Amino acid sequence: MNIFITGGTGLIGSKLIPDLLLEGHTITALSRNIQKAEAILGSHVKYCDSLEKLTSLDEYDAVINLAGEPIATKRWTAIQKQRLCQSRWQITKKLTQLIKAGENPPQIFISGSAIGYYGNKEDTIITEDTESHEEFTNKLCKSWEAFAMEAKSDKTRVCLLRTGIVLSTEGGMLAKILPIFKLGAGSILGSGNQYISWIHIKDVVSIIKYILETARIEGAINMTAPTPITNKEFSKSLANTLHRPCLFTVPAAIISLFMGEASTLLLDGQRAIPQKLEQNGYQFKFREIHSALIDILKD
Repeated sequence: MNIFITGGTGLIGSKLIPDLLLEGHTITALSRNIQKAEAILGSHVKYCDSLEKLTSLDEYDAVINLAGEPIATKRWTAIQKQRLCQSRWQITKKLTQLIKAGENPPQIFISGSAIGYYGNKEDTIITEDTESHEEFTNKLCKSWEAFAMEAKSDKTRVCLLRTGIVLSTEGGMLAKILPIFKLGAGSILGSGNQYISWIHIKDVVSIIKYILETARIEGAINMTAPTPITNKEFSKSLANTLHRPCLFTVPAAIISLFMGEASTLLLDGQRAIPQKLEQNGYQFKFREIHSALIDILKD
């Protein structure tokens, strides 16, 4: 397949692209800094530095949209919220326009989203059909998905990746907390009862490839492992895997003081399960947190 990818240098894209290349696909990555992107992705990838240079995406069989400013690195000021939204909305709208402008558009448009779509659901089990709770992450994801769905047609199927917490030592939540846990200072956050819907980076890559190949899958897809766990269970499991204690609890008030509204990412829970993926035959490489952490931390 000839595939166009945005966000290719991010945590997911930088793992996905080498796999796609090995399978013989042709990859074009969007990047404003081609020199930097080439240093990460290599010379076997083609590069595009601006969507404005394109009139359609007819030459591509698939488009994978993974672009967006990291959501957990800064406090959610009004300006930062706008950045988080626009970094996702604008590029998705433009991709949709380019798909619709062509006479022979891509067969599939895979566009990022997140389980933040559902808002805080505490211990309610969440499937793709669960109604959302209106808050900032829901508003961000809801519009993000709506812009992508406008590309749907008889020729183009649209898949929305409602991604959970991606586990990898090279980025995301685990990479941030791993040094603390290695020192034996790992902590339970808040009550510890809030659910974490996690997924191994290897399953993320495999799922995207599975979606590319499985024409019956479309619409919203919970990209999470089948066994979400509480923050307390996650912290204890990570500490045990590292053979370190987990003795501390960080009060919710302290987390809120330092992170502001963004603390909801740590203190609110989503117990999402991948109903659509399992109904469509995807076999998870890592279903349980213990085996996932052992694999990730084995090096």
